[in-house]
Amino acid sequence: MSVSRFTLPDVGEGLTEAEIVEWKVAPGDTIAINQVLVEIETAKSLVELPSPYVGVVGEILVESGTTVDVGTVIITILSEAGATDDAPSDAPAAPDAASADDELAAAAQDAGGTISQEPAEESPQVLVGRGAAASMPTRRRRHVVPAAAHEALASAPTAPPQGGPAASGPRTNTASTGPARTAPPAPPTRAAVPPAALAKPAASPRSAGPVITKPPIRKLAKDLGVDLTQVEPTGRFGDVTREDVLREATQASVFRNIQTPEWPTDREEHIPVKGVRKVIAQTMVKSAFTAPHVSLFVDVDATRTMEFVKRLKVSTDFAGVKVSPLLIMAKAMIWAVRRNPTVNSVFTDEEIVIKHYVNLGIAAATPRGLIVPNIKEAQDMSLLELAGALEKLTITARDGKTSPAEMSNGTITITNIGVFGMDTGTPILNAGEAGIVALGTIKQKPWVVDGEVRPRFVTTIGASFDHRVVDGDVASRFLADVASIIEEPALLLE
Repeated sequence: MSVSRFTLPDVGEGLTEAEIVEWKVAPGDTIAINQVLVEIETAKSLVELPSPYVGVVGEILVESGTTVDVGTVIITILSEAGATDDAPSDAPAAPDAASADDELAAAAQDAGGTISQEPAEESPQVLVGRGAAASMPTRRRRHVVPAAAHEALASAPTAPPQGGPAASGPRTNTASTGPARTAPPAPPTRAAVPPAALAKPAASPRSAGPVITKPPIRKLAKDLGVDLTQVEPTGRFGDVTREDVLREATQASVFRNIQTPEWPTDREEHIPVKGVRKVIAQTMVKSAFTAPHVSLFVDVDATRTMEFVKRLKVSTDFAGVKVSPLLIMAKAMIWAVRRNPTVNSVFTDEEIVIKHYVNLGIAAATPRGLIVPNIKEAQDMSLLELAGALEKLTITARDGKTSPAEMSNGTITITNIGVFGMDTGTPILNAGEAGIVALGTIKQKPWVVDGEVRPRFVTTIGASFDHRVVDGDVASRFLADVASIIEEPALLLE
């Protein structure tokens, strides 16, 4: 029996310390390669650390809530001699990328569907971040057939055998002296299945049956306080999707905000300044007292943007991708940066560095605080690619899985305060950037069109700039360009 000592690793960006948030194992637990040992919080993100060893948990050396330096031994693992990074052949294999789909398919089967499965190839045990991904075999995808299609297959008439007429009844074996046996019917062909049976089932309100969804979505629902039994599923197999949970959480939050909590019994609450909150405070002070801010505002008729978003939502090209006015705003920012490159720069004591690429930051409010991940090389993305990148960024941030690399090297930022019902604000620059734009809420207001007052969707766009770099005329032209795209998205086709 050998003792392996697991030290706190540097999870990226040269971080020197992290806080132990929650242990996922206890002394005496049997663990496998890639099993999550502990959840840690760095100055920028929440990270789960997997085990590189197979064995039994020996001793947990650091308690939850303790901040330790990188390189500190935090846990010991007892294993057989030689069973460290190379797991024994009889150890349970690490879950592959298809495991969530497999669980979803199994749940669909329990709910009344049937599953046809191709044989799966064995997957080697590889610690996360190790091994050659190109040589790893992948599991063939399971095909889940809705129950309606299964019933249609069972009741469909069989095709007559070649060379003879179709039998009018069951055929018996006349050469046998024993009891007559019914010949098994020929397997139905795919053409025998009515198209309606294979169509995507219509969304229906939740019934008393089991909730079908993937484990990550169950965790998201738990974090957001959403009761999955009350969520209307819209997934392909009658499963609850991430969008269903987020929609339910948004609706429920309206009613939660109406409730007023009781006064706490403690007169004061003391919250340690550490982790993400500490970094936010340092960054905001540095930005506010280093870069002289100048702010501008403009009211915009966003009616055509709302119509454009509505068309994109029903477009087959954007099926399964979240589309919102933020997508048009992001594209407008990129277009305006190309016309006014000075806003996409950084000021140093020796020089001004203008960046001819856009790493577009999106300010995201998470349970752990405000973070600003960015979309790398956004200037090269199509509208569809940008929509997918925005959705991925938002989900990752909400789940607390944003990596330090995803929050570094931003060039310009959007903050969408409209989701909180705010008309506008004076945003503080993200440190190291020269511009930030705030998108306010979009709502119907009276607006003068061709001399007549009409109801239009109107928003207010605010922006702040580093006045050491961006002069007033450049800032005004940039904001006017952004506003022109929100007023007429067709300009993006130029």
